[in-house]
Amino acid sequence: MKIVHLADTHLGLSAFNRVDPETGMNLREQLIYDNFLAAVDRIIALRPDALVHAGDLFHQVKPKTRAYTTALDALSRLHDAGIPVLVVAGNHSMAKTRYTASPFEVLERGGYAAGDLYVAHHNRYRRVELGDTVFHLIPNMLEVEGYRRAFEGIEFSSGTNVLVTHGLASILKDKRLHTVAEHELDATILSDRFDYIALGHFHGQVQVADNAWYSGSLEHCNYGEIAEEKGGLAVDLASGEVEHIDLPRTPMFSLGRINCDGLSAREVVDGILDAVDNHEKKLHHAICQVTLDGIRRDTLRALDQKALQDIRNRALDLKLQVLAVDDPSRIFYEDSLVGIDYVAEFERFVEKEHLAPADEEFVKKTGTEVLRSVIACHKEGERAAE
Repeated sequence: MKIVHLADTHLGLSAFNRVDPETGMNLREQLIYDNFLAAVDRIIALRPDALVHAGDLFHQVKPKTRAYTTALDALSRLHDAGIPVLVVAGNHSMAKTRYTASPFEVLERGGYAAGDLYVAHHNRYRRVELGDTVFHLIPNMLEVEGYRRAFEGIEFSSGTNVLVTHGLASILKDKRLHTVAEHELDATILSDRFDYIALGHFHGQVQVADNAWYSGSLEHCNYGEIAEEKGGLAVDLASGEVEHIDLPRTPMFSLGRINCDGLSAREVVDGILDAVDNHEKKLHHAICQVTLDGIRRDTLRALDQKALQDIRNRALDLKLQVLAVDDPSRIFYEDSLVGIDYVAEFERFVEKEHLAPADEEFVKKTGTEVLRSVIACHKEGERAAE
């Protein structure tokens, strides 16, 4: 049997406050939907016997309507191609209580449950037999002990056994994402009794045991992932061969490093412009980063914000990574504040708490208003001191 292993598609993720003029939707979110469906079409062309998704299909437990319709569209295409889908709930899209509806119940009610879609959610292990292969589906659990209980209840087949689960392998414990219900998977659960282990949660594509792989996320979900390989994995369960699949995604790349020692603010901006011009053909709908090495904070404050905004408008997003000569710590700079963009950091923190959409919107709105007020007062104080 040949399968394709995906994970961490995070349908519904939005960022960068850019709007698609045709749909009125957040552009980052729109691109994720479009790329996901294009990836499904490419997978169908490979004609696998099954598609395995190792968690975080959705970005939140109560997905947006467009996230649902995109997932249903993908399932319909896979159904028409005769490709069954096996999915586990990840920590982003898991129901946190027995009274919370799982988003996968909606997909199952969509008519794809009979022989097409097999889902494990609500902290329950599921065993699925397809031909001579048995898939053992363990969703993200509320407590780490849940993985152990599920593993101990497994009845291994005499044929091929595949584990599909979501969590952080012990070997990667220093790579914690610090998100809700992030659990460590010990070596006992990642047993060599499985012919293949399809993992989700870590966003880089990496092998963590002879039989265990993270496929990684389809998209770069933050700038910390700029160097990680993205895509999927094609797995031949008979031979054990695992191959990378390049799939559609929003490009993220570095524009390089600028040595800012002795440069004026104007010269720094000119350097950024040169870096952008050298990559002009790749900028459309791309996420980019340029590193300002050895810049002084007073120079950073003097950068021409209009020129920087004009540069940002040529890409989906442009991040300035700052290595300040008078502060050795690595920080990010955006147009709203020198140093850390506290508003963006606060919004990212709130998103990781997996609140209900209405609560998330309220917390973001109230919190950002307070932060912007504090920032404005701080700037007024700086100007008065000058």
